[in-house]
Amino acid sequence: MAAFNLTRTEPLTFMLLGIPGLEAAHVWISIPIFLSYMMGLLGNCTLLFVVGKEQTLHKPMYLLLSMLALVEIGVTTCVVPKAMWIFWFNLRDIIKGGCFTQMFFFHVATAMHSAILVTMAFDRYVAICNPLRYTTILSSARIAKLGLAGLTRAVLCVLPVPLLLNTLPFCDNRIIRSTYCEHMAVAKISCGDITVIKIYGLLITFLVYGFDLMLIALSYSLIIRAVFILSSREAHQKALNTCTAHVSVMLMSYFPGFVSSVTHQFGQGIAPYVHVILANIYFLIPPMFNPIVYGVKNKELRDKMGKFTCRR
Repeated sequence: MAAFNLTRTEPLTFMLLGIPGLEAAHVWISIPIFLSYMMGLLGNCTLLFVVGKEQTLHKPMYLLLSMLALVEIGVTTCVVPKAMWIFWFNLRDIIKGGCFTQMFFFHVATAMHSAILVTMAFDRYVAICNPLRYTTILSSARIAKLGLAGLTRAVLCVLPVPLLLNTLPFCDNRIIRSTYCEHMAVAKISCGDITVIKIYGLLITFLVYGFDLMLIALSYSLIIRAVFILSSREAHQKALNTCTAHVSVMLMSYFPGFVSSVTHQFGQGIAPYVHVILANIYFLIPPMFNPIVYGVKNKELRDKMGKFTCRR
């Protein structure tokens, strides 16, 4: 009988360190992270439910809010459950395929988030600068097409990231100093040349997010110009009030993300736990506060949510 030596190749495994330097405080750190996640989940699910149930809210603006809520649920759910396994049970291992999958969906969701914010800025521009044609320019079908275009862009831009990382060799040091598989944190543990992945990361940061910010800035500059043309002070106030929530959400979304990206690229002298905390703020703060901001600033949505709550 012929003898065969059957060898089984074990999948490559990485170790997520959590928050390096603060391992002793992981349980305490997990409390605000978990509470922020649950608050964001509750707020966004409530928004989705109210918009879905109330026929009067089936408008382009609320469709955009629903898309934003879905993406924010996806962003946090990509990361927080695994982070809780690290903090509570010290289960840090993640296989290479699982790591790259988490990375792909997380970055697709964040790129989609940016695309929705651009569409929301355009929505406000049309509502204020061309209100008579609002329903013609921004129908629900057109909003859905813009959402699909944003998703396609996100997938095409993010897909090369795990593919490029998959070509890199990983030696004995497979410790990722983060709570999730962020692409630069994974690239830094490779024993190969990561120049290409660093250049591509910077390119995506400035071409995708920088381009989106430019479009948002253009929309709001046109809005401000149109507002000052309005004759009455009441019209000024009403127009600006419709934009306040959007501006607040955009500041909460872009500023922490931009700081996190820049510190990863250029902040070699910054303590590792600062990188990780900034990255966690980036994806935790907007989903937690966005439903509150829109609930407070949008009277129609606030009234419907109040009506639903009282009825229950």
